[in-house]
Amino acid sequence: MDIGIEISLYPLTADFIPPIEDFIARLNGDKRFKVHTNSMSTQLFGPYEILFAALTREMRTTFERAGKAVFVVKVLGPFADPT
Repeated sequence: MDIGIEISLYPLTADFIPPIEDFIARLNGDKRFKVHTNSMSTQLFGPYEILFAALTREMRTTFERAGKAVFVVKVLGPFADPT
């Protein structure tokens, strides 16, 4: 089942841009799903299990590297890929 996830990251640090760029780069490195980024959020499109496994892995990495952060996540599904 394919789903869409919209996610925004808010690192709770003065130097907030590097953790956001790192998170997006890691998501882009996983070629099993599509990633679309704009100025407000990043959208992921692909299989349910793969997306949630990637989010679990990459959110944990962000917490370990950047410390405190807030993730805002919206999930839409199931659907056909819009692209």
